[in-house]
Amino acid sequence: MPELILTLITGRSTKQGRGISIGKECAEYREATQVVGLSKPDMVRSGLSDGDRVRLKTDFGEAEARCRQADVPEGLAFMAFGPACNRLVGGETHASGMPDSKHLRIEVLRVMEPQPGRRYD
Repeated sequence: MPELILTLITGRSTKQGRGISIGKECAEYREATQVVGLSKPDMVRSGLSDGDRVRLKTDFGEAEARCRQADVPEGLAFMAFGPACNRLVGGETHASGMPDSKHLRIEVLRVMEPQPGRRYD
């Protein structure tokens, strides 16, 4: 997979917000917060398909998520607030009480999933 460096923006999504109301243990919340949205050109360029598992790395940490094609500009990635997103955002708030969450440099790497019957020696 070619190197994919993007700018991550984080925020609320409808499914994530609804999931909070139902409960963070519900499948809807978990699904909404474990997905990163990428533009179609970025997915094509990197050979990713909807549902591929990716590792996201920032200067502050890393997390795994499923990628989905989203209506975001090329060069941007979107992730709803949640446990995975929290591992990617640093703690610096610049005295605002809110960490930077709108312009993080992020590296996106495909995670190869094991295939039944295949040897990995």
